[in-house]
Amino acid sequence: MARKLVVKRGTKVGAPPGTLVHIGKHKPDNAAIHLIDYAPDELRESVIEDLASYRRNGDEERIAWLNVAGVSDASVVSGMGAIFDLHPLVMEDILNTDQRPKVEEYQGYLYIVLRMLQFDQGRQQIHSEQVSLVLGPDFVLSFQERPGDVFEGVRERLRAGRRIRFMRTDYLTYALLDAVVDHYFEMLEFLGEQVEALEDQVIDAPGPDTLARIHHYRREMLLLRKSIWPLREVLSRLSRDDSQLISEETRLYLRDVHDHAIHVIDNIDTIRELLVSMLDLYLSSVSKRTNEIMKVLTIFASLFMPLTFIAGIYGMNFDVMPELRWRWGYPAVMAVMLGIIVGLLAFFRRRRWI
Repeated sequence: MARKLVVKRGTKVGAPPGTLVHIGKHKPDNAAIHLIDYAPDELRESVIEDLASYRRNGDEERIAWLNVAGVSDASVVSGMGAIFDLHPLVMEDILNTDQRPKVEEYQGYLYIVLRMLQFDQGRQQIHSEQVSLVLGPDFVLSFQERPGDVFEGVRERLRAGRRIRFMRTDYLTYALLDAVVDHYFEMLEFLGEQVEALEDQVIDAPGPDTLARIHHYRREMLLLRKSIWPLREVLSRLSRDDSQLISEETRLYLRDVHDHAIHVIDNIDTIRELLVSMLDLYLSSVSKRTNEIMKVLTIFASLFMPLTFIAGIYGMNFDVMPELRWRWGYPAVMAVMLGIIVGLLAFFRRRRWI
């Protein structure tokens, strides 16, 4: 007989179901701690306001996911480290948010670092944020630099009582990693559309702002590649190492995320190559436009060169110049100049210079 799932969102004695439980009295100044404590048939969701009042659940069947949004408060990180017995080097890496994506194994848990990327459409800029994950036997800790993340889909799956509720912490960690990598695809899709529009601009109306945008997107793609390339190694290690915290079933899912990361890197390389070709196209377009301008100026200079020569001859102040006193001298010179212009234009046209 199938067991009926009962989802209790922050339920406690004396509180109606569905209320959000606030633990303790004092909220940390710079960090918000969101707790989801769940088992296959139950889920409690709460915001921890006083970390000193939090106690680990001794039930091995229950899993606790604590998400810390904002790691500028060292006391919060040290408090979490004391509760879950984290190594001082791990707490130091959590606070130093310029870490390279990596995975390290400690006694009783795994420490994973990756980059969560979000695109600011207003500024056309990628914001890179460090996310630290600690995978334990009955807990998962996630540390972010600032509020706002890509994990809402994971939370919704937990609340809905889907398969993730019946799995262990390794599967929850996989779901968080997968959410980050899937967001890379969404960001790349948007960036691809922007680059395609930029390509049309390079062909139709290249200008100084076009060159600036090309260099801007090249820098953004470089940031993407630097953030995602090491993650491929992290996922490869997680899917192949023999850590007891990761089951064989979850390794299959991690290999799938690894394939997605490789796909993301391939897409980044494709867009980078497109930007390089666009830069070459822009330089060619500018060079062609400059050549056309120089061509027109050269033609005008060629037309006026013989006219200037004739005007220079008749501008000399010699006393004996018979043509100066000739009645038809001026019309004759004008006719000669006009004939030279017509002749040169015909010559240029015959040579297909114009």
